[in-house]
Amino acid sequence: MASPLADEECVACTSEDEPLTETAYEEYLDELNQNVWEVVREHHLEGRYAFDDFRDALEFTYEIGELAEEEWHHPDIHLKWGEVRIEMWTHKIDGLHKTDFVMAARMDRIYDDYRPE
Repeated sequence: MASPLADEECVACTSEDEPLTETAYEEYLDELNQNVWEVVREHHLEGRYAFDDFRDALEFTYEIGELAEEEWHHPDIHLKWGEVRIEMWTHKIDGLHKTDFVMAARMDRIYDDYRPE
């Protein structure tokens, strides 16, 4: 089940915002799918979603792309058979912003429809 974080608004940051510190992002990270997401070098989120086949991974990738366009927040998406890997951070501040975690929670919610049995 997706986190309530998925229902929060994606708020664009400004260049005056600072990247989140580990203390600040820990509570957001705890709300994400722990089997998928990790913070890498305190700079970006990386998620790995598993699928039973290429078709589901492709369809999930398409849905993530639509979400990214809707929110104008575009992750790096790596698609291969049985896996979609996501890298995400806020480029404007070259680090993590709450919006990155909101997007990740929304991806987790989308993944609920594809999760292998």
